[in-house]
Amino acid sequence: MATTISTAEARKNFADIVNKVAYGHDPVILTRRGENIAALVSIEELELLQQIEDVIDIEDAKKALSEAGENIPAKQFWEKAGL
Repeated sequence: MATTISTAEARKNFADIVNKVAYGHDPVILTRRGENIAALVSIEELELLQQIEDVIDIEDAKKALSEAGENIPAKQFWEKAGL
């Protein structure tokens, strides 16, 4: 379960918080004026999130490629898009 702290508290105890996240694998949610604004997670959790995002992107691409429609070369697409 994530710990929630204010950004002011995080500034005061930054080293301890980083150690807790990095070595204890306990995410920390940062708040400002009572609103959640950011989260600190271990590098392992970040890498897992990125892998999940990659899988979702691949599945979306496969779905788009399987849909009926006109397939055009990438160069032609970029030209149509003005890029």
